[in-house]
Amino acid sequence: MQLPLQVTFRNMDPSPAIEARIREKAAKLDRFYEHIMSCRVAVEAPHRQHQKGNLFHVRIDVTVPDKELVASREPDLNHAHEDVYVVIRDAFDAIVRQLEDYARLQQNKVKVHEVPPHGRVTELFEEHGTIDSSDGRIVYFHRNSVINYPFEKLSVGMEVQFAEEQGDAGPQASTVKVLEHHHILE
Repeated sequence: MQLPLQVTFRNMDPSPAIEARIREKAAKLDRFYEHIMSCRVAVEAPHRQHQKGNLFHVRIDVTVPDKELVASREPDLNHAHEDVYVVIRDAFDAIVRQLEDYARLQQNKVKVHEVPPHGRVTELFEEHGTIDSSDGRIVYFHRNSVINYPFEKLSVGMEVQFAEEQGDAGPQASTVKVLEHHHILE
């Protein structure tokens, strides 16, 4: 961490034990992303009147290059939030998940979903049709394979996505989905 950790207490007296736990948790953040610029933690007890039953609020602000990550554990009906150490643990768990996601983005290790096979309807017959797939193959499909559109209303040239399987006569589509207003970019 480039700047020292900042810990603040609101509506409660500073606690060396709570601050020590926060410093211990914050010291481990560099394991998940090593370019953390700063970290600020605020611990708040909403109402000073009660000795028991306070629900604590913890907010963690972590600054990384080009972004600020925030994890906040708000008091709710969860009575575990009466224990400040549980709230601190939950807030640090949340900021760790955000740091891991940010690190994956920085390393371009984000999952990329494959575009399903797609193409255009090229021929239509009474019970089946053909698709010219984007990779230049001809794929057959049966009328029962069309899932989101009436087979009778299909027309040549419509864009479709399909799931492919090997049939008796070659590749065939087990499901065909018409792409009404979408265009797939390759």
